[in-house]
Amino acid sequence: MRKGSHRALAGVNFFLADVRDGLGPFLGVFLLSHGWRADDIGYLMTAAGLAGMLATTPMGAWVDSSHRKRGLLAGASLALIIANLALWAMPVVSVTVITQILAAIVGALFGPAIMGLTLGLVGPRGLPRQLGRNEAWNHAGNVAAAALAGIAGYRWGLSAVFMLMVVMPFGAFFYLRRIRPEDIDHAVARGLDTAVAAGPAATTCAPSSWRVLARSGPLRRVALVMMLFHLGNAAMLPLLGQAAVSRGQADASAFTALTIIVSQLAMIPVALLAGRYAQQHGYWKLVALACWVLPLRGLVAAAWPSPLALIPVQLMDGVGAGLLGVALPGLVASILRGSGHVNAGLGAVMTIQGIGAALSPALAGAIAQRYGYGSAFIALSAVATVALAEVSRLRTESPASHTAARPRAGS
Repeated sequence: MRKGSHRALAGVNFFLADVRDGLGPFLGVFLLSHGWRADDIGYLMTAAGLAGMLATTPMGAWVDSSHRKRGLLAGASLALIIANLALWAMPVVSVTVITQILAAIVGALFGPAIMGLTLGLVGPRGLPRQLGRNEAWNHAGNVAAAALAGIAGYRWGLSAVFMLMVVMPFGAFFYLRRIRPEDIDHAVARGLDTAVAAGPAATTCAPSSWRVLARSGPLRRVALVMMLFHLGNAAMLPLLGQAAVSRGQADASAFTALTIIVSQLAMIPVALLAGRYAQQHGYWKLVALACWVLPLRGLVAAAWPSPLALIPVQLMDGVGAGLLGVALPGLVASILRGSGHVNAGLGAVMTIQGIGAALSPALAGAIAQRYGYGSAFIALSAVATVALAEVSRLRTESPASHTAARPRAGS
């Protein structure tokens, strides 16, 4: 019976792909079309990113304690629909700031909630491969949504992108209803071992999330690497679209859609392969490879100011994001297995990485406004090199997270 819920989980990941990240790079070109400067766009994205960062750990703890994970995802999707419609109807400064901060706070729920659903359905033994499938369906959804957005935006303008983001969540609502509530083990979903989840310990008062996280050195090291990675990575995609549009080299909707499609097509096979690799060899090597790709990506974008640069730049983005989409939740689940706070732990790591992701657009936007887009890409590549150096050092210091979660004796 659970196979039906597993198939529905694939549909949820497909249709939420265009919802969970908000407008993404379309926001930058939409605001440019309304007279915003590159640095102001960066500051807005940073403010929204900081709001999402502060919300991520509470959202993860909420998922850990909730037995209504499907409802949480449905409610978050509905809130994003309202925020996007408000921005489309009134793209003034005040409404833009409010809606993007709200979208970032609500968006912080998606990662822990989908992780909780997945772990509750497949357990730790099936997690690595299922994470790969989740990411593959997520990226397939992004490809489909970006293609539709590019075609519709080219024909009817950027307003069509907003309409698409209103329609897509209804597919997610349909598949969320097809996940059987009785198929979700909510104790296992928050990281308790099977034996513990079946016993009285599952209902006793557990240590606070912050206490568990504060005592986990490997988790803090993972968070540090993710913060550096996203400081160098987060602004590259919107910056690539803004650079091409500002030079008059491409249609805003079509080019932005192409940047998404190229990277997402690469992510699908990478995510599937990463899930299989992690099942046998663990997650840290996936993180290391993602950090190798990032500096090269920024240097190519800086050295080749042409619309054609989107192909190699976004292929590399697809490799990095496909690997980390599997590696990050898997690392957290492996490190915190048995604590009962896996989703809060994932939220905490996402909070720390959110610092980097939030600061990245402000850093890149300020440099681009004063010194040009090429200099901004070089600065992001320099940050990415620091992330690479850090992950190379930490791989030898975090043995607890080198391997994928495997069943323990007696579980």
